[in-house]
Amino acid sequence: MRAVIALLAFVGYVQAVFYSGALQNEWDIYKVNHDKRYGSEDEELLRKLIFYDHKRMIDTHNERYAAGKETYEMGVNQFTDMLSSEFESAMLGSLNITDIASDIDIIYEAPKNLEIPKSIDWRDKGAVTGVKDQLKCASCWAFSAVGALEGQQFLKTNKLVALSEQNLVDCSLDNKGCDGGWPILALAYVRDNRGIDTESSYSYKGHKSDCHFDQGHIGATVREICLAKLNDEANLAAVVATRGPISVTINVNNKFLHYRKGVFNDASCGKITNHAALIVGYGNDKRGGDYWLVKNSWGKDFGENGYIRMSRNNNNQCGIASQAIFPLV
Repeated sequence: MRAVIALLAFVGYVQAVFYSGALQNEWDIYKVNHDKRYGSEDEELLRKLIFYDHKRMIDTHNERYAAGKETYEMGVNQFTDMLSSEFESAMLGSLNITDIASDIDIIYEAPKNLEIPKSIDWRDKGAVTGVKDQLKCASCWAFSAVGALEGQQFLKTNKLVALSEQNLVDCSLDNKGCDGGWPILALAYVRDNRGIDTESSYSYKGHKSDCHFDQGHIGATVREICLAKLNDEANLAAVVATRGPISVTINVNNKFLHYRKGVFNDASCGKITNHAALIVGYGNDKRGGDYWLVKNSWGKDFGENGYIRMSRNNNNQCGIASQAIFPLV
């Protein structure tokens, strides 16, 4: 810990010369706005220096954004005082598709030459619940799977019912609770279990507990699991347009983490996925080009009220078309 502090102290010194005392005021405001409290002076110093380092990155990027050289703006948020490794451990938990293909029932490919709308937003059609917060639990896989199932259940019944991520965290034993998992295995649990409870009957806790599934509170069931044709964004757009919200896995990096608004387009974003989210639509932005509209599970303080628009038709950037699934209900 002290070695890390010493290294960051040097970084902080260089930044302090560059920024002057104004950054201290921003740090004080940040702590108040995000209700940050630390257990010791050493801990606060570490967090402050991490904040300074991230703020430098954000300001440098936003200068390029203001000059028209970037398509998205960055900003501080609840994660700005965390090391990337800490964030990955606490929040990222979607594992790769390896060795779970047996749980897929259908490889789905939309009809060729299918005409689809230029844009779609399933929120406008009532198929998307409000933004949720996974807290410090790497359960993104559960939120992604639940979002896809909520959408399919709405399209079948015309009733939008929030479903229980906690049911999956506690009971989907092929997954790893707050240590990561696969949306496919989450939906496989619901299929094999013959149901998932509603959120109102089985509320989210942000940590793994004993399984308390109650058949009397089932909110949805799954018949089959469909995987969209791999790495094909044109097909994925057709699937989103015709089938509803789709569970996807993506790569998250430090720039993604501090996204504020615009169309996220980062050539350094890899294709090895470490996070799961929900595509709820797509469109085009004059500045940022084609985008996917993605619902995240980090609360409304992240991005555009909990959402991020991600570059579309851009060589499968961030691996967004690598594991796109939806259930049949």
